[in-house]
Amino acid sequence: MGVEALKAIVIGAGQAGLSAAYWLQRRGLVPWQDFVVLDANVGPGGAWRHRWDSLTFDSAHHLHSLPGLPLEAPDPREPASAVVSRYYGEYERRFGLPLVRPVQVASVERTDDGGGLLVRAADARSWLGETVISATGTWDSPYWPHYPGRETFRGRQLHTHDFVAAEEFAGKRVLVVGGGTSALQFLLQLDAVGAHTVWTTRRPPQWTEVPFDAEWGTDVERRVNERTRAGLPPLSVSAATGLPLTAQYLAGIRSGVLVSRGPLARITPAGAVLTDGTELELDVILWATGFRASLGHLAPLHVREPGGGVLMAPDGVSVVREPRLFLVGYGASASTVGATRAGRSAAIAATRTLRRAAEREESGAVVR
Repeated sequence: MGVEALKAIVIGAGQAGLSAAYWLQRRGLVPWQDFVVLDANVGPGGAWRHRWDSLTFDSAHHLHSLPGLPLEAPDPREPASAVVSRYYGEYERRFGLPLVRPVQVASVERTDDGGGLLVRAADARSWLGETVISATGTWDSPYWPHYPGRETFRGRQLHTHDFVAAEEFAGKRVLVVGGGTSALQFLLQLDAVGAHTVWTTRRPPQWTEVPFDAEWGTDVERRVNERTRAGLPPLSVSAATGLPLTAQYLAGIRSGVLVSRGPLARITPAGAVLTDGTELELDVILWATGFRASLGHLAPLHVREPGGGVLMAPDGVSVVREPRLFLVGYGASASTVGATRAGRSAAIAATRTLRRAAEREESGAVVR
């Protein structure tokens, strides 16, 4: 099977990947001829197509419009998965983006001659790129923290990644683990269908009344970027933003549903034990413990720092250890507004790298 040579390869067709593809095209790269977008899904929508149906558009985090096509206000009661899949699909068609799917990228490697980055798929297909923009997000890397006895629990354990509907837990005793907004949404939905919930968090919930405005967003991005520019893993969303003290969440606090019982100590075959000694009998443990960046395919490039993160350049998208690689949807760009901006930054950085390489080649100073 031959290797297709391209100027740029985008991995992932979520918010960040589509934004990057749009700007690559705007900056002169020709779809299919100069660049492609490889997507692991069978259709448009990115990670959103996998979200549970009860996550309606009005309860989801705000979705920022992609460049060139504003997102019109949908029915707020429609599942966010349907809204976003439809919007992304229209976006791909409107701008003729070169989507190749489904493609499960297995690895990105340097070629022996150093001339490019080889992207290998699990099905043995491969592409050779002068630059690669990795926009794989976090959905494929759910984080399961280790607690003593977790493997002994006789009930059901699932992660946010696998949640489908609250109704299947009606009447069940459910422990929700995690301090982010997903945990809050699960607790309220489970309580509404008659589940018996207990909430456990490692630290007291980080409630905030700070308005989620532009100034707040800038401050969050600054704090996250400080970590990625130091090669440290990004903060969790709730650690970076806090929990918004909305009217809905205030009501949940008053009713006792959104009151943390403190840290979890260990899991038992029949339930769990909290650090205050409380023993719980449980049917289900729901791990709303977040996600980590999906970077396994980049392992051959050895771009991780000793602290586990990826050292990023000041532009927030360029990888210091591999100047032909750009990360979007990582760190501060994991939010939809950040992802949109990062896609543009990555496209600018990638085309600048391509231009410099072309200039070196023309001058006869290409180093192999």
